[in-house]
Amino acid sequence: MNSQINEIKTCNEMEELEKLLSLDGKTILELGCGNAEKTRFIATNGYGRKIKSTEVDTVQHANNLLIDDLPNVEFLVAGAENIPLEDGSIDFVFMFKSLHHVPIQLMGTALTEIQRVLKPGGLAYISEPEFKGAFNEVIRIFHDEEEVRKQAYAAINKTISSKEFLPENELFFNTLTTFENFEDFEEKIINVTHTEHKLSEELTQKSKKQFLLNMGRNGAEFLIPMRVNLLKKPEH
Repeated sequence: MNSQINEIKTCNEMEELEKLLSLDGKTILELGCGNAEKTRFIATNGYGRKIKSTEVDTVQHANNLLIDDLPNVEFLVAGAENIPLEDGSIDFVFMFKSLHHVPIQLMGTALTEIQRVLKPGGLAYISEPEFKGAFNEVIRIFHDEEEVRKQAYAAINKTISSKEFLPENELFFNTLTTFENFEDFEEKIINVTHTEHKLSEELTQKSKKQFLLNMGRNGAEFLIPMRVNLLKKPEH
């Protein structure tokens, strides 16, 4: 296990993930795959990887089913709290910024489901944005996630204290996200189909004002503080 990511203040999460974990020849589950951007990265790097990617947003899932150039990926409609896979069938589970989207009362159930489908010794990689930073200041104007992120972290720690998972590592780093302009931000963040944001004109303008504080020659750049919890299912 390589812990180089600990030494990197700002990095591409997916590139570092490839250094951190040996995914070749493994069966992988990604929960909450969104537009399958990260699915594609995992699927097209290395060799012998079999990936199952789930999404609860039926609109996005329908779009994912149109992808025809990832033969090693199977797309499924499912929530993390009810995974339609057999016990002990998965080597790695990934949740990229999605645990806090699980209803609070189901977060513990989701982690139990992840533990169930993992093989003994299998790893769960759970990355979550921390509630701080310039990007967070824009988002919180119309979508304050402080409580759900806090509850997601509490659920992780609870499953460690109960010995359901062993804490393999906890990693902190920044990722860089850029937008050409506020319209690009609206399309990619405000208008996503998995979360229904209905902004008043007042909130839209307030968000835009905060967003524009970060505009430069190359658009708006945001360093997003991230935390990764790497959890291991006990061997016995």
